[in-house]
Amino acid sequence: MTGQTAAETGNSRDRFVLATDLDGTFLGGSDSDRRTLYDWIEAHRASIRLIFVTGRDPRFIGELCGGGVPWPEYVIGDVGTTIAQVMPDRRIEPIPALEAEIATLWGDSGARVRARLDGHPGLTLQPTPFRYRVSYDLDAARFDDSAVQVVHDMGLAPLISDDRFFDVLPPGVSKGPSLRRLIAHLGADPGRVLAAGDTMNDLSMLEMGIPAVAVGGSEPALLRALAGKTHVHRSDRVGAAGILDAMAAFDLHPTP
Repeated sequence: MTGQTAAETGNSRDRFVLATDLDGTFLGGSDSDRRTLYDWIEAHRASIRLIFVTGRDPRFIGELCGGGVPWPEYVIGDVGTTIAQVMPDRRIEPIPALEAEIATLWGDSGARVRARLDGHPGLTLQPTPFRYRVSYDLDAARFDDSAVQVVHDMGLAPLISDDRFFDVLPPGVSKGPSLRRLIAHLGADPGRVLAAGDTMNDLSMLEMGIPAVAVGGSEPALLRALAGKTHVHRSDRVGAAGILDAMAAFDLHPTP
């Protein structure tokens, strides 16, 4: 099913959609649990739509899926600043209509962000050539949180996740809003979408109101932020096993 459009599938609204983070979630858990989930997805491509919602960039995803991980149909990458489709030849192509507002909100901010945060205590610039974000590795012991206000003063959005990453994003752009755009674009039933994650950069999609799971081992700050949200399943099973656990709990699709 990789690369097909909603029109080509013919039953887009009826398909179960798994919108999942990668590190710690889809890639988390035991080898056996991952294999169970991945084999199940491949066996049910006609009734499942797979979307990766990740901080990773398209190049990483291409390398990952070339190594035995199931290919998604769509990718929300770069912490929500990339919205792309996986084509039949497995190129990951941005969808201009869905990225237009993101590009406008970001403008040409990359150079000024890098200049303002150059040498900031506890931040190390990541070497990836991002389009609509700037990201840093964060040393929590050395980090000066004045960086948060610096970013706000620039009219942009700071995001700290797992006490290890500091992302600078366009205002109002993150995984959740981009997932909402893509769901609408596909004509999918939001009630048949499962959002899965484990760190604070997943919060915006887990709090959207659609079925969601914080898998076992999730960041404590994420669990605190999700307290009282009844649409979120808190699994005690790690990674891939937590995704399967949530699908059964919400009765979204027959599971292994």
